[in-house]
Amino acid sequence: MKKLLSVLVIILAAGCVPATKFREVDRLKKQCETERESLKIQNEKLSVDNMENKRRLALIEAENQSLLKDSMDKAVKYNALKKEYDKLSLLYAELQESQDNLLKGSAKETAKLLKQLQTTQEELQRKEEDLKKAEIALNEKKRTLELANAELESKNAHIREMQRILTAKDSAVKALKRKVSDALIGFENNGLTVNIRNGKVYVSLEEKLLFKSGSYEVDPKGAEALQKLSRVLEQNPDINIMVEGHTDNVPYKGKGELQNNWDLSVMRATSVVKILLRNSKIDPRRITAAGRGEYLPIDNNSTPEARQKNRRTEIILTPKLDELFKILESN
Repeated sequence: MKKLLSVLVIILAAGCVPATKFREVDRLKKQCETERESLKIQNEKLSVDNMENKRRLALIEAENQSLLKDSMDKAVKYNALKKEYDKLSLLYAELQESQDNLLKGSAKETAKLLKQLQTTQEELQRKEEDLKKAEIALNEKKRTLELANAELESKNAHIREMQRILTAKDSAVKALKRKVSDALIGFENNGLTVNIRNGKVYVSLEEKLLFKSGSYEVDPKGAEALQKLSRVLEQNPDINIMVEGHTDNVPYKGKGELQNNWDLSVMRATSVVKILLRNSKIDPRRITAAGRGEYLPIDNNSTPEARQKNRRTEIILTPKLDELFKILESN
């Protein structure tokens, strides 16, 4: 940004600039556009990451429900086996008592009872082993369920933190919009509008408020509005500032250092940036100046009214999302 300002200062001082200087300005403009596209891609990545986290959360919740159902089934099976084990234990005790009572009976009856007792003991042993296996499986399912619950809670906490930051960002944008509107009372709807779009505050200034036709020198009335806006931006250091110059589609008749609408839009954006920084504590690293020429109209009609709407300067205020980026990187 400092390099762009230096080039523009040299342009203003020299009056007649070689083509290489204009190419440097154009390169820096493209660099600004690339950075803007990068921010757009980052914003889209945030949306994709948020959707992916929600999808993962849904999968974990489904797995959690499955584990819970399986654990309940294991618990039912465990209780049934325990009841059967208790019945067999009682039967074994009864048979043991019967054996004691019949020891004096015939050898044949005794053998029969011993065989029945042995069979019962073997079956009881098998049931006891099954019961132990069921208990081990149940404990394993409980541990799996606890781990799933811990992971689910971690994901929920992560999403809650992201939502908190996004909500705070939205609240900050609304508060910033109110501050800007309050500071620009008397200008709003008189060539100046303040709106929120895509989570950003857009301050749009019509040409008639800032510049004379074909000029990039800011009028006193426009400078007054920009200085009031500058005081608000001083008090909100966590806001990035993009200044975009826009023209209509009428070809600019080049003269001197300005050759076309690209040049005019860049110079107008730069003039606005200079006024915002004049006698201000705003960190210049927060500000980007960009010329959009005629290629981003808000009205595609060719009427005089449409062209008047398109001749504008937009100051786009974007909250910094450093905290949210740190959370995403830690994930």
